[in-house]
Amino acid sequence: MKPRLVRSIAASLGTVLAAVVVLAYRSSSARSTSSPRKPLAPTMPVNSFGRVQRNLRLARLGALGGQRYALLKAKQTFASAERKDELNTEFQLRTAADVTAELGNMKGAMMKLGQMASYLDTGLPDHVRQTLASLQHDAPPMSEELVIERVIDELGEHPESLFFEWDPVPIAAASIGQVHRAITRDDRAVAVKIQYPGVAEAMAADLNNVDFVFGALGSVFPGLDSKPVIEELKTRLIEELDYEAEARNQRYFAEFFDRHPFIRVPHVLDHLSTRTILTTELANGVRFDEMLTWQDEERNLAAETIFRFTFGSIYRLHAFNGDPHPGNYLFEKGGRVAFLDFGLVKRFVPAESQLFEELIVSMVVERDLEKFRVIVEEAGLLAPDPSVGLEQVADYFQYFYRYLLIDDEVTIDAEYAAAGVNQIFDANGPNKELMKLLNVPPAFVVLQRINLGLMGLLAQMGATRNWRRIGDELWPFVAGPPSTPTGQAIEAWRQTKKQSRVGI
Repeated sequence: MKPRLVRSIAASLGTVLAAVVVLAYRSSSARSTSSPRKPLAPTMPVNSFGRVQRNLRLARLGALGGQRYALLKAKQTFASAERKDELNTEFQLRTAADVTAELGNMKGAMMKLGQMASYLDTGLPDHVRQTLASLQHDAPPMSEELVIERVIDELGEHPESLFFEWDPVPIAAASIGQVHRAITRDDRAVAVKIQYPGVAEAMAADLNNVDFVFGALGSVFPGLDSKPVIEELKTRLIEELDYEAEARNQRYFAEFFDRHPFIRVPHVLDHLSTRTILTTELANGVRFDEMLTWQDEERNLAAETIFRFTFGSIYRLHAFNGDPHPGNYLFEKGGRVAFLDFGLVKRFVPAESQLFEELIVSMVVERDLEKFRVIVEEAGLLAPDPSVGLEQVADYFQYFYRYLLIDDEVTIDAEYAAAGVNQIFDANGPNKELMKLLNVPPAFVVLQRINLGLMGLLAQMGATRNWRRIGDELWPFVAGPPSTPTGQAIEAWRQTKKQSRVGI
């Protein structure tokens, strides 16, 4: 993301936070080093900050970052090159720790931005990414007393009476709620997700700023019709606050993937769930950062499962779990992955699914670029303009399909993921004229997380596969044969399913 764009968005949010942090990260010449994360002290839950109060907190954080940046430049004036690198690294770590602590305490949508920054921007130094990564599952939790109060209010009993065993120490704490282990009275190991009190008000305050963010993006995408995009984002994010809706989504996916050899979606325990408490089976596995230490082939197996889950869901289940951040996965060797969070799910109507099929067929399967241009114009992704040639349109859009255009093994690496960010946000690059014609229809708002978030995750994994052959398996309109051992096992599972809907 370009510093100019970052500054513009930050100003629209009423804070210089993003400008100070991201500009410092992306412009620094410091090498990535491994440093321990600053521990976060436990905190009370979300206070019901209004929009002004939350912006003031961010502005103070931005001001602190600005003071440190000015001090950094002063210290570097007469420093050696080696010392300048040391000072840059120190500045980045302190600023990242401040951001992590502040956003962790604020919760809501602002914390989600911090989560996304930890895995989306592959240009961040490793030590900065590690610090921000704690927002994925280790944010400051609620006090034990408040957790008990929430459980009694929602489920009618003290957790130690309600459950056979109850762990008061959360196993994860993120932007909307925290998760506790428990054993039910019928000996089932479960995960109990409890929503922070006040987080709905915090989210509402943050979402009031969305209009201003898209005002800034209008300078980059003059053709953007921001109103339906804003409404789609607000709808999806507000849905995340409704654990009953999340339970419905999770049941939908869990039924579809029941007994899948590699994909696990924990089942929901309805009698222990409410609008703000969600109880599911406890999933096993290691977190994303530990999985990254595995051998190449184990990482590739995990990446293949995530890829199959994401794109198979779109084309066969006609739904998309739109929050691909590392805290939402647990990994076991052999390519087994548990998918944990179904708060941000988009279900597609038949016309939308048909559109996605036509885009793949024209760009990848038939390679008919003229047809592809007609489709993106009719879909509202690109305004018609004869002054923009077919070659320019194809060059811009085919980036998002490049790993599918090659019938060979392709590695999705940091360079590829970073190019995706630049492709979307570089308003002064070679596609600047075409970008004036671009728009994002509502059906594509959540799907953009594939182009950024999912590619960022796969890049960290160094994911290597023949993605085209796997895609051919997943697309019902191609229905290619299994191309990997994983695909063969899935085909056997599919044949055993005794239901009308064909599994992935």
